[in-house]
Amino acid sequence: MSNKPSYEELEERIKQLEKTEKELNLIFELSPDLAGTVNLNRGYFTRVNHTWEIFGRSLKEFLERPFFDFVHPDDQNATSNVVDAIQSGQFITKFENRYRCKNGSYKTIEWHATPAQPDGTTFVSGRDVTERRQSEKALRESETLLKSLIRAIPDLVWLKDPEGIFLFCNSRLEKLFGLNEKDIIGKTDYDITNKELADSFRKHDKIAIAKGKPSKNEEEVTFVDDGHREILETIKTPMYRSNGQLIGVLGIGRDITDRKRAEEALQDSESFIKLVMDKLPIGLAVHSVELPALKFEYMNDNFLKLFRTTREALADPDAFWISAFEDPEFREEITKRIMDAYASGDLAQLHWEDVPITRKGEKTSFISAQNVPVPNKALMISTVWDVTDRKQAEDQKARLEAQLHQSQKMESIGTLAGGVAHDYNNMLSIIIGYAEMIMENLDSNDPIYKDAAQIYNAGKRSSDITRQLLAFARKQTIQPIVIDLNQNINSMLKMLRRLIGEDIDLAWLPVSNLWHLKIDPSQVDQILANLCVNARDAINGVGQITIETANVDFDEEYCADHSGFIPGDFLMLAVSDNGIGMEPETLNKIFEPFFTTKGVHEGTGLGLSTVYGIVKQNNGFINVYSEPGKGTTIKCYFSRHAGDTFEIKHDSITELPLGQGETILLVEDDNSILKLGERMLKSLGYSVLPGSTPQKAINLAKKNKDEIDLLITDVVMPEMNGKELSEKIQNICPGLKILYMSGYTANVIAHHGVLDDGIFFISKPLSKKELAIKVKELLDKN
Repeated sequence: MSNKPSYEELEERIKQLEKTEKELNLIFELSPDLAGTVNLNRGYFTRVNHTWEIFGRSLKEFLERPFFDFVHPDDQNATSNVVDAIQSGQFITKFENRYRCKNGSYKTIEWHATPAQPDGTTFVSGRDVTERRQSEKALRESETLLKSLIRAIPDLVWLKDPEGIFLFCNSRLEKLFGLNEKDIIGKTDYDITNKELADSFRKHDKIAIAKGKPSKNEEEVTFVDDGHREILETIKTPMYRSNGQLIGVLGIGRDITDRKRAEEALQDSESFIKLVMDKLPIGLAVHSVELPALKFEYMNDNFLKLFRTTREALADPDAFWISAFEDPEFREEITKRIMDAYASGDLAQLHWEDVPITRKGEKTSFISAQNVPVPNKALMISTVWDVTDRKQAEDQKARLEAQLHQSQKMESIGTLAGGVAHDYNNMLSIIIGYAEMIMENLDSNDPIYKDAAQIYNAGKRSSDITRQLLAFARKQTIQPIVIDLNQNINSMLKMLRRLIGEDIDLAWLPVSNLWHLKIDPSQVDQILANLCVNARDAINGVGQITIETANVDFDEEYCADHSGFIPGDFLMLAVSDNGIGMEPETLNKIFEPFFTTKGVHEGTGLGLSTVYGIVKQNNGFINVYSEPGKGTTIKCYFSRHAGDTFEIKHDSITELPLGQGETILLVEDDNSILKLGERMLKSLGYSVLPGSTPQKAINLAKKNKDEIDLLITDVVMPEMNGKELSEKIQNICPGLKILYMSGYTANVIAHHGVLDDGIFFISKPLSKKELAIKVKELLDKN
C-alpha cells in the first residue's frame, strides 16, 4: 500500500500553507516592530514591513540601498562585527545601533537576528528604543544631577541598610567623619567613628525602624576635618520597597547650632532680663488701676521686700493695703492719698516721698515711689525705692557736722597744747631739776628740804598735766614695744585697787591666748588709771569695776553697719562699771578736753581726753556704751601685732649710775636748762661741752671731735632742729651716739609722737635720775 499523499491531500496542504503564509505575512506587516529579511551576502534588505516608515523613508529606499548606508558612522564597526556573528550561525539579541532618518536625525534601534541561511539570508526584527534610551539618559543625568545636588547641599544626607551599612552619603557626611565616600560606603558607624557616637547613631536608627515613620533627634557632633562642633537635628526615615520590604534608613542631618544658640541666647536674655528686673535695687510692679483693688501682672523681688510682704499675700487683689500697711490709721490715710493721686492722673501727685513702712518688731523703713500709667491700658507701672539710708544720712549729717566742729576744736586745742607744753616743760625742768638738787644736798629732816620737796612734787604734778595734754593732742613722744597686755595689766592691779578704794570690787577677766600688742607700756598705765578713776567716780558707794581683754575680728560687713569700727584683728581692753551711767547728751561730750561732770577742783576734764588721744595715737578706736542707771562700758581697740614678740624690761635702780669722765656735748637753746643739764651731768661724773646754739655746738664738735662720746640735743631749736644738727655733727664725729630731749618733738624725730627705730629720747621736764639712767644706758650700748 503506497504512503504517497493523494492529490486531494496535497491540494489541502497547499491551501493550509497558503493560509499560514497569509497569516505570517499579515503578522509581518502588522508588527509594531521593525521586521525584515536581509541578504547578508549582498548587503541589502530583501523585504521590510511598513513600520520602517518611522524613518521617513519609503520602503523601496531600504530595498534599493545597502543597509550599511543607514547606519551611524560611529556604529558601523560594531554592526559589521554583528553581521559576521550572524553569518557564523549565531543568534543576535539586543544589539543596538543608530539608523539615520530621512531628515538626518538618528533613531536608536534594538536588533534581534536569526543565524544566516546558506544563501546568506537572515530574519531581523528591530524596536525603536530612541525615546527609552533618551529617557534612560535623562534619568541617568537626573540621577547624576540629583546626586551632585545631594552631595552639595549643606545638610548631611545618607542611606543605610537595615544592618546599618552605608549605601550612600554626601560630602557633608564625609566632612563629619573626615573620610571619602569610598571609605564610608559598605562600612558601619562603628568602622568610622568612636563607639559613643556610633552607639547614639545606631540607637536612633533602630528607633526610626521600630516606629516605621520618621524620627527626629538632636545630636552634638565634632567634625573630624576641622574639629568644629555642631548641633544636628536629624530626621531618620525608614525606606520600603513597593512590596513592603525594608530597604534601610534615610538620614538627613541639619545644622541647627545657630538656631539653638539663638534660642539659648533668647532664653538667656529673657532669664537675664527677668534676673535684672528681679534683682533691681528698686521695686518694680505692673498692676491694675481698679482701686482700691490692685491686681498685679508683675512684681519683682524688691517690690515685695520694700513693702515687707510676699507674693502669696498679694495674690488677692484686695490684700495689698492690709499686707503693705500694717497700721490701720495710716492705711486709711495712705489709701485715700493714693486713690486721690490715681484719680487725678497728675504725675506729680503720683510721685510720693518718704512713705513709712512698719512691721511689728522691725525698724521703720521709708520708701519713695513713682507711678506711671501705661498708655491705652488700664495698668500702672510702679517703681519704688528705699530711702531709709537717705533719711538716716540726713539725721547723721547733722551729727557728723557737730562731730567735725568738735574735732576741729579738739585739733586746735591739741596744737595749742603742744606749743604750750614745749615752753611749759622747759620751765618745769628748771623747777624740778633745781628742787631735786637742793634735796640731794640736805637732810630729809631739814625744813628747807621739806620746802624743796613741796616744790618738786608740785612740779611733778604739773608735768603730769602737761603729759595729759600731750597725750590728748597725740603729741606725746612714745617708745612702743611688744608687750603681753594681760601681764602688764596684772602687774598694775595692786596699784589700781589702792586707786579706786576698798568699797569698790575690781574684777579682772583676761582672755587666754591674748594676741600681742605694740605700745608704750606707760600709755597702758595712763589708760587704765584714767578709766578706773572715771569709773570709780561714777559709782556711789559700793560697786564694781570690771577690766577685761579679748581678741576680736571685724569684717567689712560688720564695720559697714557699725560707725567708727575698722576691719581687722584687734585686742580689746574694756573697763566697765555699774555706776550711774550717762545721758546721750553727756555721752557725746565725754572726750572733749576740760569737759567734766565733777565739781570744782574735783577733776581737770582731761582723763578721757587723754585716753582718746592715746588710743588714736596707736591707730585704734574707742566704743562707749552707757545708759542712765545701767553703768558704762568703755572698750578700747588696738591693732594686733603680728611680728616678733618680745618685751624690754628695766630692773629697778636704787642708786644713780655714774659716769667715768666721758665727754658729752650738750646742746640747748634755753640757757637756764643748759646750765641745769650741765650741772646735772657734771655731778654724775661726766665732762660737759655746753652749746647754746646749733652753730656753737658744731664748732665745739670740730674742735673736740676725738673726745666727744655722746651728743645730747634739744629737738626744737632756732637755726636748725635737733635731727638736722645730729646729722651734721655725725659727719664730723662718725658713729657718735645721740640722745634727744624735748617736751614736744613736733614730729622731727617722731611720726605722730611715735619714735623712729634706733632713736633715743628723754622727755622734759628733766629728772636727774631719768637722765642718769638714759645716758648710762646709751653709753654702755654697743
